[in-house]
Amino acid sequence: MSFYVEDNGGNFERCPAGMHLSRCYRIVDLGTQKSEYMGQVKYLHKIMLGWEIHGMHDDGTTIQMMDGRPFAIFKNYTLSWSEKANLRLDLQSWRGKPFTQEEMRKFDLKNVLGAFCMLNAIDRVGKDGKTYTNVAGVTPVPAMIKQNGLPKAVNPNELFKIDTPDMEMFNKFSDNLKAKIASSPEWQKLQNKPSAPQPQSSTKSGFDDLDDDVPF
Repeated sequence: MSFYVEDNGGNFERCPAGMHLSRCYRIVDLGTQKSEYMGQVKYLHKIMLGWEIHGMHDDGTTIQMMDGRPFAIFKNYTLSWSEKANLRLDLQSWRGKPFTQEEMRKFDLKNVLGAFCMLNAIDRVGKDGKTYTNVAGVTPVPAMIKQNGLPKAVNPNELFKIDTPDMEMFNKFSDNLKAKIASSPEWQKLQNKPSAPQPQSSTKSGFDDLDDDVPF
């Protein structure tokens, strides 16, 4: 089950800003989404990565929500291997080295499920005037932390694929996340609902492109 409810317009606890030991537990295929930047509208294949937060405050207390659950933080990406794509940049920073062309060709995104990292979370004010905590950087876990032992997982690993959806998982998502997925032409086609014609996404899915995985 999911241990974190994303903001649906009401009150919610924000993950504190800072550098946190984190574990990736969720990958969600969002399908093709409308994106607008500097007046240009594009339709791009998007995914979402989610991390659970581990660590302690400066006073030695555990970083967690008031009810004892771990904080979680999410970031949306365009599913693209282009040189300046945020997904590629964050994954390369996370693993500590760039991908070779062969590694990019074989890489399966689900390799990151369960992988730990150091996640830099920063506060930003959104267009609605609310303050949100965003992922500003993803880097490898220092050897010293690894030697001391990594914490146990709290959330189960979740991989949601829009072409073969796990409806039990889908029904536990927040209303906002369900609405975003449901707005995609891929989901509407799956549900046999007509959708407005949209340009084909130029990005290739990285969930099942090859049979053989390579270690992340």
